[in-house]
Amino acid sequence: MIDWSTLHDAYGPAHAIPELLDRAVDRDQEAIDRLWGRLCHQGTITPASIAALPRLADIAKTEGIGDWALDLAGAIAGGLLQPHGADEEVARRAPTLADLRAKAAARLRPGLDGKTYLSRLKAMLAFDGQPLWFETLDDFTDSFVTIACPHCDASVTIAVGDYGCYSSIRDWNLGDVHRVPLRPATPNELTGTGRMLHESAVRDGQQRLAWGLTHLFGLAECPGCGSVFGIADEYEAANAPAPWNFARSRTKDAP
Repeated sequence: MIDWSTLHDAYGPAHAIPELLDRAVDRDQEAIDRLWGRLCHQGTITPASIAALPRLADIAKTEGIGDWALDLAGAIAGGLLQPHGADEEVARRAPTLADLRAKAAARLRPGLDGKTYLSRLKAMLAFDGQPLWFETLDDFTDSFVTIACPHCDASVTIAVGDYGCYSSIRDWNLGDVHRVPLRPATPNELTGTGRMLHESAVRDGQQRLAWGLTHLFGLAECPGCGSVFGIADEYEAANAPAPWNFARSRTKDAP
């Protein structure tokens, strides 16, 4: 049993959370909205957020009715690498996170609209302990990331979307100048997270997503020095927080 009186959420003492969860089971929209506000306010995670994960996983068992709970749990998992003072509790929730990951994966299927599919895929990444890609992945309509060239340290803008697929040096007065086309990866060249995401998108008919992933996990040429680098590799190296082994603790602290 959870002693909610000892926990806090985004607004203070978490004593209201159990009642809100009970109401939200029946899809009480006010209760759902309040849970989002208290457990994941602007992406902020608290001990109450982590304590709520098992109940959210239980609610999420019922597809359709419980999809809101899966989405909220995914948003919470996406913020677990924040300082929240409950590292040991996160480690204890490893089985719950694995269960939630399986639920998210099971709900990836052909026929979903792009927005819903992307939400499920991002939740799966969060439950896998990959918050960087949870935050970064989008629908590639208008996607931009900035990467420091690993050779000359120039700030390179990477664009993938309706405006084109290119690397450039961004000038805030002139726009993206010195555009160089990206070099998308072939499916056989993809590895790791990129391969997993691409295979899921192809399997389920998410063509736009699959197309964007080959660019995001492909190569770019620095317009400044002409060197070629892996987009995802450099972005992850510069931006990824310390990885998390959910069964223990941050890997940098593990012996």
